[in-house]
Amino acid sequence: MDTASLLASVTGRSLPDAATLFARAGVPVFPCVPGEKRPLIRHGFHEATSDARQVAASWRRWPAANIGIPTGGVSGLEVVDVDVKASGSGFAGFNRAHREGLVAGWEVLVRTPSGGMHAYYPAHRDRHQPSWQAAGAHVDFRGNGGYIIAPPSVVQVTTELRASYVLITGSNSPGSPVNAPALREFLDPRPNPALLRNWGRLTASVAADPERLAAWITARGEGERNRGLFWASCRLSEAGMSLPEMHDALAPAAEHAGLSPREITATIRSAYRATHTTSATSGGSGRDEIPRRMARSSSQVLS
Repeated sequence: MDTASLLASVTGRSLPDAATLFARAGVPVFPCVPGEKRPLIRHGFHEATSDARQVAASWRRWPAANIGIPTGGVSGLEVVDVDVKASGSGFAGFNRAHREGLVAGWEVLVRTPSGGMHAYYPAHRDRHQPSWQAAGAHVDFRGNGGYIIAPPSVVQVTTELRASYVLITGSNSPGSPVNAPALREFLDPRPNPALLRNWGRLTASVAADPERLAAWITARGEGERNRGLFWASCRLSEAGMSLPEMHDALAPAAEHAGLSPREITATIRSAYRATHTTSATSGGSGRDEIPRRMARSSSQVLS
């Protein structure tokens, strides 16, 4: 059974019935604390099983237990988790990534109790992709070493509000795996410590000089270009340049170094946002409309 059909089949079911349906479909599950995301069992997702009899026994013992699913190779599912918190929303980052084709292969979209979203993807067959968090973008990736709470689980959002994980829509075409490292670099580009030590040798006068920074970017080798552009963009932003001025100063050099126009624009914008408390916004249309509708409907749920 494909993921969309499986999620549709558990909609409206009791938690014990839904857990058994997951297990019968070959998806390992484990019980979590009722109303919460914490595992009920000692070893958590490491004890997940698709043995239907064992699953039925667990939910007879804890009939209100939420349903946890380990992500990655063990279940064949990977999930991009779009957070909505008081500190910010991940929908803007997800939509940018969607327009770049980095998250377009989703199979299922699920609304989370906080008003966020889980986008389900098939796990990559030939590459183990560990879980990670891009805190600044409010987007997490659930792969190997992670787990999600699945519909129809219910979470206590506030002292007065309980909300469920709800299937929003399924794709009409087969899904495709996420390139998790590329997505992370797009959402949260940052220099690694070794490169930063080398870049730190730049004098303050060079770091504040757009022409010298552009020349420095041009000299970056393969693997350093995107991180170098991000670092240089941060320096110009901190010096008070506007976003268009930063783009005019650095984009030609970055393109000469081999970066694509889309990579350049995304990286400069990410650097600008990272150094400003007010996030830049951007419009769009087409394939990103489903996530945009999700963002609007989610805010309505919490209002």
